[in-house]
Amino acid sequence: MEETIKLEQFLKLAQLVATGGQAKGLIQSGQVRVNGLVETRRGRKLRPGDRVVVGGETLLVMSDADGA
Repeated sequence: MEETIKLEQFLKLAQLVATGGQAKGLIQSGQVRVNGLVETRRGRKLRPGDRVVVGGETLLVMSDADGA
């Protein structure tokens, strides 16, 4: 089964936000891009290889098997 993580959880894990509320605000205000497209769904499932851009910072989603 392929690993996924919700966008909101990923932002917290990456320490870009401290709370789910902060993640929600960031996402819903259109400040988050996934694979080049603005993403406004907190529950968007990310998969290894997806690129998330927030405030000019690009993060690559990796699986646990990749040693992330």
